[in-house]
Amino acid sequence: MTVVASPAEIETGNTRRFLAAPRWLIAYLQATPLLLILGFFFVLPILMIIVVSFWDYDFAGLYPDFLAMNYTDTLGSWVTWKTYLNTMKFTALTWALTLVIGFWVAYFLAFHIRTTTMQMALFLVCTVPFLTSNIIRMISWIPVLGRNGLVNSTLIELGIVPEPVDWLLYSDFAVVLAMVHLNTLFMVTPIFNTLMRIDRSLIEAARDCGASGWQVLWNVVLPLAKPGMAIGSIFVVTLVMADFSTVQVMSGGQSASVALMMKNQMSLLQYPAAAANAVVLLIVVLLMVAAILRVVDIRREL
Repeated sequence: MTVVASPAEIETGNTRRFLAAPRWLIAYLQATPLLLILGFFFVLPILMIIVVSFWDYDFAGLYPDFLAMNYTDTLGSWVTWKTYLNTMKFTALTWALTLVIGFWVAYFLAFHIRTTTMQMALFLVCTVPFLTSNIIRMISWIPVLGRNGLVNSTLIELGIVPEPVDWLLYSDFAVVLAMVHLNTLFMVTPIFNTLMRIDRSLIEAARDCGASGWQVLWNVVLPLAKPGMAIGSIFVVTLVMADFSTVQVMSGGQSASVALMMKNQMSLLQYPAAAANAVVLLIVVLLMVAAILRVVDIRREL
């Protein structure tokens, strides 16, 4: 006699066989969509840049090849090294200023504003400039810092300077100021998120033990805020290293960065040279991020 299983029994058997599959196989199947997305939109473009960086080129076109010429020209030029040092200078100054400003803004919002509603309202006020594009916010500094701008006019009227100050605009000072303005919120947000997670009982316990305000800040708040500071540092460092428009506009063409150099190479159709610079820049940024991760463990924030 032939026994025919019911649909419910067949479904139950299939479910049992699926559950009996190795856990590693189930995990890979669940991660496959994400792997495909990252592979197509992240890994593949990087591989293409690496491949193109070994190609040959001239004014007429690109020629697939395997040459180290682009890397030797990039790493063997003192102009390139000077440009990298200039970029590192902008990055270090912007990172230091955004870290100081971002920490104190986040500290004020987290510990000096009592109600959650007011905290969120003030935090949204900090995000208002981001409702406009970076270009508009950057260019808005030109009428403020120019020779006939607001700052120079105020300084002359107060008698502080006899004539307009030239270094306020189209200088390294203007570049760093604009970068700090554009990137401070990327430091405020993760630090604020970290400070809001700190157990207030720890601060009360430190005060009950006789710690002063500065001792609480140095021994309790700062160590617990390190993950947020590290995440903000990664954001700021990567954004500044890849910024070319701010350097080009705010320096008036008098300063350079690696991203601006790559932009000029691409405008001249020197794509392999630009790809080689992109690979070197990527390695530098990854080393900087790795150094940050070696100092601070950010897994608790992720």
